[in-house]
Amino acid sequence: MVGRFPPSALVLGGLALALILVFMLLPLGVVVAASLTAGQFLTFPPQGLSFRWYGDVLASEAYLSSAWTSLKVATLVTIAATVIGTAAAIGLSRRRLPGRALLAGVFLSPLVLPSIIFGIGLLIVFSIWGNGPSLLALALGHTVLTMPYVVRTVAAVLADADPAIEEAARTMGAGPVDRLRFVVLPQAKGGILAGAFFAFNVSFDEAVIALFLRTPGVETLPMRIYGQLEFSPTPAVAAVSTLMILMTILVVVAIERSLGLRKVAT
Repeated sequence: MVGRFPPSALVLGGLALALILVFMLLPLGVVVAASLTAGQFLTFPPQGLSFRWYGDVLASEAYLSSAWTSLKVATLVTIAATVIGTAAAIGLSRRRLPGRALLAGVFLSPLVLPSIIFGIGLLIVFSIWGNGPSLLALALGHTVLTMPYVVRTVAAVLADADPAIEEAARTMGAGPVDRLRFVVLPQAKGGILAGAFFAFNVSFDEAVIALFLRTPGVETLPMRIYGQLEFSPTPAVAAVSTLMILMTILVVVAIERSLGLRKVAT
């Protein structure tokens, strides 16, 4: 029988958890508060309360152009990463492939390798064999970076799926394409949606690879924020950052509703 924790341990554990939550959420709260300042400078605490900087961001051609670039890149990346990642997850989950563990490690390696490595490598590759940095080059780099999220979520869902259903379809004469369309893909639907949400959000927020592959005509929203902070920091930076925080929250809610965060994390 497992003994109960003493009250002092529960109190200390609760305090430690509270400190961790404060440490995680405090920077976000500071950014949101700074975005509401009525002053001209990026400071905390805010000097009065105003939504003027949100209006400036939404009326700024530079910010809107960068947001449109990020949206185009993230959309291309979501489509490519979802298709490739889903195919890889199905192959790794449903087929006894030679070197399966090695293949899984290759597909998931971008999760553990520094993004700067991919950024430098892609810059060299596209400078030598391509036309240099471009929107397509940035999309390819983000696809490599986000594909593991799709592989992970789809594989997690398929691990809980009943393989007997696909075997029954095979017994009844369904071919590989029909089994894929009517059995495997419906089983993996939740993981595919969650992976697509992850891919879009990671690509939209990514800054390291974008730093190496940006050009004057291809500047994503994170790069616009970085440039603004470096040369002329204003509360508009906090306002656009708050909008990105809101988008991330919406993505997390969508993942929770479509799949469940607990299943994604396992």
